[in-house]
Amino acid sequence: MAGQQQCTHDWWDRRIGDFEIFVSSIVFDEISKGELVMARKRVELIKPFTLLSTNEKVIELAAALIHGGPLPKKAARDATHIALSAVHGMHFLLTWNCTHIANAEMFGKLREICQAQGFDCPVICTPGELLAK
Repeated sequence: MAGQQQCTHDWWDRRIGDFEIFVSSIVFDEISKGELVMARKRVELIKPFTLLSTNEKVIELAAALIHGGPLPKKAARDATHIALSAVHGMHFLLTWNCTHIANAEMFGKLREICQAQGFDCPVICTPGELLAK
């Protein structure tokens, strides 16, 4: 985990200016947890970024990613995270969730379902994969 945190800090320091950043309420909920002072610092860091909204298309795509795809029902938040990115036309989805999101074995099926619903699936990767220019 410490290595992932350092990699994220490195990406933030070196590459964040190369991208237009968006966040979801899922990200907000996740970073709001934990030790109060650190959670507040994390929330402050994302305040400048545009919050992606959930709508009917996001809900429908998330359901399709679970019911017709590789994601189990317990991964509903992960499916919503992918759906938010796809519906809002994100080019990249950065995550350290390699179980259900940044999972190369699942990507083909995720992309297929997104395309069947009329959306392009973003490139799903870890911050480390976007660290080098």
